[in-house]
Amino acid sequence: MELVVMADTHVPKRARDLPGALWGAVEAADVVVHAGDWVDVALLDALEKRSRRLVGVYGNNDGPELRARLPEVARVELNGLRVAVVHETGPKTRREERCAAAYGDCDLLVFGHSHIPWDSVAPGGLRLLNPGSPTDRRAQPYATYLTARVAAGRLDRVELHRLPPR
Repeated sequence: MELVVMADTHVPKRARDLPGALWGAVEAADVVVHAGDWVDVALLDALEKRSRRLVGVYGNNDGPELRARLPEVARVELNGLRVAVVHETGPKTRREERCAAAYGDCDLLVFGHSHIPWDSVAPGGLRLLNPGSPTDRRAQPYATYLTARVAAGRLDRVELHRLPPR
């Protein structure tokens, strides 16, 4: 099972649309995960149409229309991998410990908010992934998103993709 993981797209405020390379990855993936801050419901509609399966949550910049359609926390099982998705996890200090306490029944936690890519493992084995942002890199050198593969309850081939400057 091939995954595409994104967050903090902020379309159309930070970009008019997702980058073409990301749309190509979306269309090739089995599951697309979006960890919030969509900003406009039009992107949710477009991703629903172009994804085989979409798992998403709302973020702090998402208004009532997105919040009516998306949960604050999503929990799914993907090929035996127990996944939680949330927008915010709080400060980076002690993040692993907090997330292990809140999501210890999961194998993977996908989060956003910071626009900073993150890949770590919490006590107990929970993996934490933040894909950064494909449209608003802030202080990061590149705009980014993630791809990964899930097989038999295991996550592998996690790859951070750097997007060319706009």
